[in-house]
Amino acid sequence: MLRDSDRDRYLACLLSPEEKRGALAALYAFNAELARVRDLVHEPLPGEVRLQYWHDLLEGSAHGSTAANPVASALLAAIETHRLPRKTLIDMIEARTFDLYDDPMETRLSLEGYAGETASALIQLASLVLSPEEAARSADAAGHAGVAQAVAGLLLLMPLHRRRGQVYIPLQILSATGLDRDTFLAGDDRPRISAAIEAFAGLGREHLAKARAAGPIAAAVFPAFLPTVLAEPVLVKAQKRGASLFDHPLQPPQWRRQLRMGLAAARRKI
Repeated sequence: MLRDSDRDRYLACLLSPEEKRGALAALYAFNAELARVRDLVHEPLPGEVRLQYWHDLLEGSAHGSTAANPVASALLAAIETHRLPRKTLIDMIEARTFDLYDDPMETRLSLEGYAGETASALIQLASLVLSPEEAARSADAAGHAGVAQAVAGLLLLMPLHRRRGQVYIPLQILSATGLDRDTFLAGDDRPRISAAIEAFAGLGREHLAKARAAGPIAAAVFPAFLPTVLAEPVLVKAQKRGASLFDHPLQPPQWRRQLRMGLAAARRKI
């Protein structure tokens, strides 16, 4: 399931110690399940029902047999084995409620909070699986790396989000470039849209620089950061392309992403 839904994190699993792969795959598959809820529903309410299933599972009131859902079963096993904080996982679920609606992201702080409870939390949880002792030391890097990764992911999905009427670029940034939600979605003012996209990608690069400045990441937890190395090419390309990203995909080919992750695993640098 993970290989089909999130090929990059699937590869990150393969580049991790063998005895940790099952728990990491469970975490990443859980994240993929949350991320795709909006793709599976046409109205917010069914999406909230799907998210509530995971919420109830983590609170110990699952509906039906957990064994019938291999991701749920593997997730609970990972939580038990590695003493993962359920509150962090529940916060991930609640943050994803935003995806079900078309409300705009209001401020930069709102975006950073959303990224912190999703992408950053996932890096930190994976670090706990890999090495509880080293995870705390990399928490600052995980926080910033997650925001950079989230911004890159939102840039990749921006054409889809725009068709749906979703805007993840904070209104604070849109306003600074002379736009609002409606003018951004209309897509007519290409120069200002390009400026907004450039500023948004710049925010991601700012957090990536802070993640690197947080100090070296211990070898034991580095596999948790591997997907982050794919963010920079997307952020750089988005700053150059601006509004044309709606017409030309930003995603590098699979072979290039795999090569970048393999080199990062050898060099241990994000």
